[in-house]
Amino acid sequence: MAVLEMQRLTVCALKKDRKFILEKLQNLGVLEVDHVIGEDEDFKKMDTAGRRQGFEKAAASADQALEILERYAPEKRSMFAALEGKKLISPGEERRVREERRDLLKAAREIYDLDRERAEELSEITKLENSIGSLTPWLGLDVPMKNSGTRRTVMLVGTMPGGTTVESIYEVLAEKAPEIIGVDIHVVLAEQSAVYLALICMKEDADAAEEALRSAGFARPSQMWEGIPAEEKRSLEAEIVSCRRKIGEIEEKISEYTELREKLKIVADYYRVRAEKYVVLGQLPQSERTFVISGYIPKCEAERVADYLSQHYDCAAEVEDLKEDEEPPVILKNNPFSASMEGVVESYGLPVKGEIDPTTIMSFFYVFFFGMMLSDAAYGLIVAVVCGVLVWKFPRMSPGMKKSLKLFFYCGLSTVVWGVLFGGYFGNIVDIVSEKFFGTAITPPALWFVPLNEPMKLLLYSLLFGVIHLFTGLGIKGYLCLKDGKIMDFFCDVVLWFMLLIGLILLFLPSSLFASIAQMTIVFPEALNLLAKILAAAGAAGIVLMSGRANRNPALRIALGAYDLYNVTGWLSDVLSYSRLLALGLATGVIASVINQMGSMLPNNVIGVIFFIIIFIIGHSMNLAINLLGAYVHTNRLQFVEFFGKFYEGGGRPFHPFRENTKYAEVKEETIS
Repeated sequence: MAVLEMQRLTVCALKKDRKFILEKLQNLGVLEVDHVIGEDEDFKKMDTAGRRQGFEKAAASADQALEILERYAPEKRSMFAALEGKKLISPGEERRVREERRDLLKAAREIYDLDRERAEELSEITKLENSIGSLTPWLGLDVPMKNSGTRRTVMLVGTMPGGTTVESIYEVLAEKAPEIIGVDIHVVLAEQSAVYLALICMKEDADAAEEALRSAGFARPSQMWEGIPAEEKRSLEAEIVSCRRKIGEIEEKISEYTELREKLKIVADYYRVRAEKYVVLGQLPQSERTFVISGYIPKCEAERVADYLSQHYDCAAEVEDLKEDEEPPVILKNNPFSASMEGVVESYGLPVKGEIDPTTIMSFFYVFFFGMMLSDAAYGLIVAVVCGVLVWKFPRMSPGMKKSLKLFFYCGLSTVVWGVLFGGYFGNIVDIVSEKFFGTAITPPALWFVPLNEPMKLLLYSLLFGVIHLFTGLGIKGYLCLKDGKIMDFFCDVVLWFMLLIGLILLFLPSSLFASIAQMTIVFPEALNLLAKILAAAGAAGIVLMSGRANRNPALRIALGAYDLYNVTGWLSDVLSYSRLLALGLATGVIASVINQMGSMLPNNVIGVIFFIIIFIIGHSMNLAINLLGAYVHTNRLQFVEFFGKFYEGGGRPFHPFRENTKYAEVKEETIS
């Protein structure tokens, strides 16, 4: 339960060692660069934008080539490829690939050019297919569409609106151009939407004939061909075949580059790392012969790194404590169990300066509530075994994924415990199977009680656990007040609320309302009842008088205090929120029992057994998935809203060290001896 203490490391060194120092710091990945000095007449910052963009472009080129290779020759991956993590390579392998980087970039450009050439061929095929589509209606025309006619005649080709007949065309010509004689009309194709036709007339009548037809909707084709349409179609189809052959050849050429896939990954990471180095290089204040790099570093690493740099390079490495007004980045450090829950805290917000890391305290409640919600030993065992095997089988998975799987592993173990306490094993599967197939009902005993038989008992315990959870949060708030020396805040904002809440709880327990809910009667000694009234009254009065203590206006002070006292309804709402422990715990068992009951309704024969197994597998898989998601969501909600709301604000900045942020592979880390 800690936030790593940070210090500032400042290194002033000669420019001749700049490359080696930066590469070493990047390899170690423990320093977040954050300069405290700006430019002046002695120290300037160099413009590295051009070089950085060049490296980024090279990395993008390699990435693009890899994407192209993946399209044409997909890399064989297992179904657990996402868990395998980045490939680990030796420094020697990385160095050999680096020496080939120019040839690899050339190969990447060739892959890109081949892909572009293939795209052009595909575009050409689309164009040819469109041409065939526009040519198809004219296939019945056995003369070239651009036929120039004879010495005295000319041919007009075009379309008329659907439903047009030869007789109607003659009527249009007779009405609009009666002077035209000797016209021959040939309908090539008649469709519902258009009629394709060819008209032969005297050359001197061509313009008048076309003008007359246009008044009735005549239109020339958008594309004309020199030859006979059927011959043109065969020619276009031959071109398509040629294009497809070229595409096949291009794809074969691209596939030949698959042997460079791993090297392209390494070279992409190399240029990506180089680009990040030049980002930092552009931030460094530099004089004619020296440079300065400064930033945040964990205290546990600071002296070791400073000593190493001082011993191996001609530089001055100074470690100093942070100033009071500095807001350093945050690194959480917890025990192996609690570390798996750090992602939950990070998703809410890292602690700011002065706050404690709530991960350890939260982690116990998190696992406790998760198991209580899922509450089936068989389900918990499945979750724990699957997550444990995956963590063991894939040691190089990403840190975030590993934390998530460990989180569900511990939650699975908690679910096993709660399942044994509640007697839940795939719901009531033991009872169903033993009664259906063996004729005798065998009920595994619950070490505590069966929630389906005593739901109100589970509700009371859910609310009790909720009160403990909320009081823990309020207690942490009190600890933070004492830690910061805020004695008055501790008394007014914590002690008075404890007095009021404890008093109200003690008054509620012997009441008839509690007796009707719990089906039990609690009788306190008269002295304890009097103490409860005193605590509640004193707490309420203190809250009304002291909550608005920052204001000097008495009326406003009382009004603010009364408003704060109204927040007791918020506490009631928060406590009732823990009834979701009851709801989700019962939901898991009820749905599981319904699934088992559905399977038991089948006949007791071979077919019945087969369908029973199918219903069992599908039903319980869905039930596990749904309730696993529900337990995760609602456990987070109890932490974020009810628990953190009592003491925690968050808003800290995560630690972003200068390191080798690779995408595909990692080079074996070097250590400081």
